[in-house]
Amino acid sequence: MVALKSDREIKIMREAADILKDVFIRLKDFVKPGIRTIDIDSKAEKIIRSLKVEPAFLGYYGFPACVCTSVNEQVVHGIPSDRVLKDGDIISLDIGVKHKGYFSDAARTWPVGKISHESEQLIEVTKQSLFEGLTAATQGSRIGDLSNKIQKYVESFGYGVVRDFVGHGIGVALHEDPQVPNFGQPGRGILLEQGLVIAIEPMVNMGRPEVKILDDGWTVVTKDGSLSAHHEETVVISKDGPEVLTNFEKD
Repeated sequence: MVALKSDREIKIMREAADILKDVFIRLKDFVKPGIRTIDIDSKAEKIIRSLKVEPAFLGYYGFPACVCTSVNEQVVHGIPSDRVLKDGDIISLDIGVKHKGYFSDAARTWPVGKISHESEQLIEVTKQSLFEGLTAATQGSRIGDLSNKIQKYVESFGYGVVRDFVGHGIGVALHEDPQVPNFGQPGRGILLEQGLVIAIEPMVNMGRPEVKILDDGWTVVTKDGSLSAHHEETVVISKDGPEVLTNFEKD
């Protein structure tokens, strides 16, 4: 069941998003060659707790960390470990926080040191695909309109859109209805209405779209070993169009 949010609830979610933006901003300069992914998680937890909010992912269905750290061919849900980041890697950080009973959720793929042009393009296309989707995120449109915009943009570059994992509604739970695929047909799915809050999160593979889950039960990787990027924003559908709560790049 889709729960539309009141103005009061959206105000709290906007606060939660502002806090999450601060977490990402403080982490960005910390991500560099020589850092272990577990160090990123530790740093993030200290920041989150210093801001008087809860890490959304820690313990969620048993997930053992505050941040999903997915490196190179890892698509999503990478578990922080002793893995040391190297120059030329790319890393996706997926983080959520809980504030006054409401969640915000976002992800970014960042370069580690100097990366290839091909990696840069993958990251940029993944990010831009979300904003292409937002052109259809208006009242009266359907989820499929948004999903199709993302898919068409990604596939125009020859990349694969992951099908096995999708975006989601968000609010008093981290994952709520509806599902928000990054692929599909226009004109299908639920109507987008004022007060709907969703986490849109294209996951884009440089190669084929197929993925698999590693033996740890969490880490999702590309089946063909190609690089993958992930971009996620918490978005409110309003009468004036989509409001991206977690977009700190413009700040």
